[in-house]
Amino acid sequence: MTTNPPRTRRTSPSRDAEDTARQRYFTTLALARPDIALCRATTVVARAVDAEFTEYNVTAAQHLVLKMLSDVGPCSQQELSEQLRIDRSVMVGCIDGLEDSGLVRRERHPKDRRANAITLTPEGLVALAEVESGVPQLLDHAFHALTPAERKTLARLVSKILEAN
Repeated sequence: MTTNPPRTRRTSPSRDAEDTARQRYFTTLALARPDIALCRATTVVARAVDAEFTEYNVTAAQHLVLKMLSDVGPCSQQELSEQLRIDRSVMVGCIDGLEDSGLVRRERHPKDRRANAITLTPEGLVALAEVESGVPQLLDHAFHALTPAERKTLARLVSKILEAN
């Protein structure tokens, strides 16, 4: 019986670890295209946020829902979806998870009998406070490459874009 030598996997030339030009592509592109820079940065921050929130058993979307309900009061799923820019189908699952955990409840909307108002429960308020206590650490992790002054500048510039639209 003959044994075949183990196969070695060839790496693609495009995946060469020494190829610094490829590694810097998006950094360079971001200087010329702020739209691409924001999209890429959003992905990096979203991954950091998701990693931090796993210890609290909530997703980033669920945290946003809890925070908005705490800040503005009961909202319809449609309003939450529109304001938080979360797809409606994703929002349904998000609310289902929060409701199953006892953090929110669906009630009849006082102004529109066809809609539900999503309401924060006392347990949801406690869970939000716990998650919020971890936000400074989350921000330090997600924005570690920026100084405090740069973070303030970034927040001011992003707010300016959002206010204009």
